[in-house]
Amino acid sequence: MNKLVKKAIEARKKAYAPYSKFKVGAALEAANGRIYTGCNVENSSYGITVCAERVALFRAVSEGVTKFKRIAIVADTKNPCPPCGICRQALYEFAQNLEVVMANTKGRTRKVKLKKLLAHPFSLNNH
Repeated sequence: MNKLVKKAIEARKKAYAPYSKFKVGAALEAANGRIYTGCNVENSSYGITVCAERVALFRAVSEGVTKFKRIAIVADTKNPCPPCGICRQALYEFAQNLEVVMANTKGRTRKVKLKKLLAHPFSLNNH
């Protein structure tokens, strides 16, 4: 298991998911090699719940980092866990060629480029 997936597993342990019980961890690697982690944070008002991927992304951006190489996402699922559509779009804003490492807690992984996961993204360059 690679370092990025291990960081995502550690981040998952901090998830706040009392409603869905679906804990997710993410580890986002910046172009400079620094890793930003995130976990999902739920709320009784479901609409303001934030996914692990966006927590990691927002942490990085809040520190002035906007260039990224890859992200690992981990959840306790049968198959490797992909990012939701909102997270795909949020990540695309900063890293169209991002490598997405989807994983589960059993060690299964799958790698794919973000642009393969997000067909017809919304961006400043296409409207």
